[in-house]
Amino acid sequence: MAEVIRMPKMSDTMEEGVIASWLVKEGDKIKSGDILAEVETDKATMELESYEDGTLLHIGVKEKESVPVDGVIAIIGEEGEDISELLKEAQSGTKDNGADKKEEKKEAAATDDDETEEVDASDVNATLITMPKMSDTMTEGTIASWLKKEGDQVQAGDILAEVETDKATMELEAYEEGTLLYIGVKEGDSVEVDGVMAIIGEKGADFEKLLKSHKAKQKSGGGAEDKKEKKETKSAPSASEKEDDTRDTKTPSTTGEGRVKASPLAKKMAEEKGYDISKIKGSGDNGRIVKRDVEEYTPATEVVQKAAEEKGTSFNIPQVVGEESYEEVNVSQMRKTIGKRLSESKFTAPHFYITMEINMDKAIEARKSMNEFSPVKISFNDIVIKAVAAALRQHPKVNSSWLGDKIRYNKHIHIGVAVAVDEGLLVPVVRFADNKSLSHISAEVKQLAEKAHSKKLQPSDWEGNTFTISNLGMFGVEEFTAIINPPDSCILAVGGIKETAIVKNGQLVPGNVMKVTLSSDHRVVDGALGAAFLQTLKGLLENPVRILV
Repeated sequence: MAEVIRMPKMSDTMEEGVIASWLVKEGDKIKSGDILAEVETDKATMELESYEDGTLLHIGVKEKESVPVDGVIAIIGEEGEDISELLKEAQSGTKDNGADKKEEKKEAAATDDDETEEVDASDVNATLITMPKMSDTMTEGTIASWLKKEGDQVQAGDILAEVETDKATMELEAYEEGTLLYIGVKEGDSVEVDGVMAIIGEKGADFEKLLKSHKAKQKSGGGAEDKKEKKETKSAPSASEKEDDTRDTKTPSTTGEGRVKASPLAKKMAEEKGYDISKIKGSGDNGRIVKRDVEEYTPATEVVQKAAEEKGTSFNIPQVVGEESYEEVNVSQMRKTIGKRLSESKFTAPHFYITMEINMDKAIEARKSMNEFSPVKISFNDIVIKAVAAALRQHPKVNSSWLGDKIRYNKHIHIGVAVAVDEGLLVPVVRFADNKSLSHISAEVKQLAEKAHSKKLQPSDWEGNTFTISNLGMFGVEEFTAIINPPDSCILAVGGIKETAIVKNGQLVPGNVMKVTLSSDHRVVDGALGAAFLQTLKGLLENPVRILV
């Protein structure tokens, strides 16, 4: 019997996962223990393992798409098994199921043969390739050239065609493997966004049935013939515009009635750039303004040249080409979770902040002596971790969590250490930090940081913190405040060590000062308790030998 594979909850904070890559495809034989896919969670990229034997009958989520926890990812069963009922039951889990639901409604409403074929087309092992929306303003695209022909074998990642949009000429990439069964748009012709360009599928598949199904959908939506006419009308400007670009001479671009002769694309570009299109000279057929004319037009040049002509002189302004640009990227699962959890922390926990200066002269001397004997290099951050653990042992109420109707006072001390990675921030945990030596802490922090950067952290590495330290001193930051990392009630922001003038025994002398700021949840930790904790921490760092006692 077929089994539904759902997105597992891979961490305590995970709400959805992104399929980074599929390692199997539909039709593959699967054994228990096989790795089906790599899943990007809010913490790391992890492997999704199969616990079933059988054939992979259905993949419900494409690569780079997200699915909520418990959402349907795939179905495994016996080869040829009917899984239609399972898909109906799981329709809320994937986009494919939503599509099935729409098809069911259309099937119920169908009254002609074409709509019956639309239902039957689900048996055709082929996929429609439609015109994608390649820019925010794109409504249609023109096929500049086909790089494949009917009958060619296509691999995922192959470039099928070059498409001219309203912004640029771009490559159309195949996301399916198979044979190019059908090309529906000739070179130089245009097709509207979501219009059929081609079909890729199994060799010999009945792709005509797929086309009939698509036409039936268009018919039910308001006239396939009208769309065809509209498509043919739209294709003409792009074809002629291609010819126009080969012409160099510029002639007047207005008719006797004063109407501007310009291609639709040129008009659109001029409008977006704020140009008066009547002032642009056309280089196309009979003075028609084309895309290139708008790109080469510079309003400032025309004004200066006109003024120069009036004075009987000539002046050429060099053309300066600039382009506004930006990049938008999808928010990673890690960044989504960071945003959500820290927003909840900031706006639900009443934060208050206490900053204290700590003289690090003796800590610098102690570290130098320790590193002469330590098997691993001890950093100032390691010393801070050990000192915080010792201070928490003396102030156990700081080592706590707000649980709504009660407060949890943790008797164990697990220090979370914030580590910056490309996608955001991870907080691996040094467990029982108060019972570990400085060299032990140093080695463990280095190991956890390496695992964080290589996305190899496991849930056991980041769960269970009772207090968190965020250190930006290595980046030259002198002082900052940090947002509490749930479920902790406090986080310590550690700045860099700065050499400055300090007063010692009534004398102004050079010294090394480090600023730390404690962010506390006022529901759990009061100002006096936070200040007492920092006072103890200050004493430990200014006399580091006390940490070892």
